[in-house]
Amino acid sequence: MAPPANRRSGFSRRAQYSTFFQYTAGVLGAVVGLGLLVVSMVNPNAFSALRGAASDLTESPAQATAGGRRAGKDFMAEIGGFFLSGREHARLERELAEAKVRIARAQATETENRRLKQLLDLREDDGRPVAYARLVSSTGASTRRFATLGAGTDKGVVKGMPVRSPMGLVGRVLEVGMSSACVLLITDTESIVPVRRARDGVPAFAQGHGDGTIRIRLVNLGLNPLRKGDVMVTSGSGGLYRPGTPLAVITELLRDGAMARVLSNPSDTDYVVVERAWAPPPPPPPAEPAPGSE
Repeated sequence: MAPPANRRSGFSRRAQYSTFFQYTAGVLGAVVGLGLLVVSMVNPNAFSALRGAASDLTESPAQATAGGRRAGKDFMAEIGGFFLSGREHARLERELAEAKVRIARAQATETENRRLKQLLDLREDDGRPVAYARLVSSTGASTRRFATLGAGTDKGVVKGMPVRSPMGLVGRVLEVGMSSACVLLITDTESIVPVRRARDGVPAFAQGHGDGTIRIRLVNLGLNPLRKGDVMVTSGSGGLYRPGTPLAVITELLRDGAMARVLSNPSDTDYVVVERAWAPPPPPPPAEPAPGSE
């Protein structure tokens, strides 16, 4: 009679050893995973060096992937532009005419501001960028929003530096490796940026919503003064972010604020600028009393 197809492991010592090692490996894996989870919760920076090393190893392939992705986007944009060139040309002419008027107003405002600063003897700090680099990758399917920057300590990048693109603020440097850095995007749920409305300075806070949008929370509760289409810029409160940096455009009104769309979308951003952390100027020294006065 043929032996049964499904026998217990007790009939074979090899099967017993195999079952024993499988259970042992499973238990050890669970214990190691639990230990790593506890360490990451107690000390989140414990594995920052390992994450930086892993980011440095994948930085070169990510650079090549980002270049190919950008070339593909440019190719598709050229094909689309061939069919839409006439309509886009007319639209650009209208926008150019409007932009010329806005530029004239901006130049007049800049001239007036320069004159007032000379009267008040104000001096601005050094706003030169630290490095120019490419965003080689970014998270797209998680509530946490990070991006990998193709520059690290080799370019002078340090933790806490703001990162921006020509369109607006992108985020700030969270961890730094030798040739790469991790950037906390402004759409992350842990990102909070002091902002104000560009046209009249209404103060608020911009907090990432985790889905690619930003929630604007007003500082002064009451009647909501925000409107759709308002542009929010950084206010400079508390330092770090230079005031006046564009951030987002309001798309939906809420009872205590609004939802906004970021101006600098990481998926459409190629090269970015790393800036030094901004700090407000110190207050002027108190005036000395005149001689003979009490």
